[in-house]
Amino acid sequence: MNKQNARTTLKEILKNLLKLFLQGLVVLAPIGITIWVVLSLFHLIDGILPNIVHTLLPDLAKKDDTGAIEKIPGLGFIVVVLLVLLVGWVSSSFIVKRLVDILDKVLENTPGIKFIYSSVKDFLEAFAGNKKKFDKPVLVNVDGNDVWRIGFITGVDAAEFNMKEHVVVYVPHSYAISGITYFVPNEKVKILHNISAADAMKFAVTGGVTDVGE
Repeated sequence: MNKQNARTTLKEILKNLLKLFLQGLVVLAPIGITIWVVLSLFHLIDGILPNIVHTLLPDLAKKDDTGAIEKIPGLGFIVVVLLVLLVGWVSSSFIVKRLVDILDKVLENTPGIKFIYSSVKDFLEAFAGNKKKFDKPVLVNVDGNDVWRIGFITGVDAAEFNMKEHVVVYVPHSYAISGITYFVPNEKVKILHNISAADAMKFAVTGGVTDVGE
């Protein structure tokens, strides 16, 4: 192998590694950010909550022999859940929604941040929120004539790709959080009317081990 081929091979390897790194980042970012935010919020509240409770209700949060205020088990978790629910409720108001929309546009147009932010946002909204995408379970034929996979329609047509007679279907992998997106002709898709999206996803991800409806 000459030097030119070696350089080309090295560039391809580095390019593939970068691609895999970015793909892994997109997958892990929503999970990591969610866990980090919840844990940080929990530790923050759990650290200041005993002092607040002791000030307001000294008999409920007493001091131990060392002078430290005793923590009430589970109270911090309950407060965090209530706080998240409150933020969700407040964020639905018109004024807050406008502020969030402005911040959303700023982040989506900021170089460097745009890629990660939009990927995290789209990933989370695919599972929850007003733009939830994985809510139309189907059987899709992308292999042999009588071989079907469980998927989810994420686009009713692919007109932007000049494929108006096709639908966009996401097929999840078993025992993984990855999947493949297909452009499939309408006649190769069967909508699952009697199975919920949650049951279909659970069945697909567990490799068919979980019974539908459990």
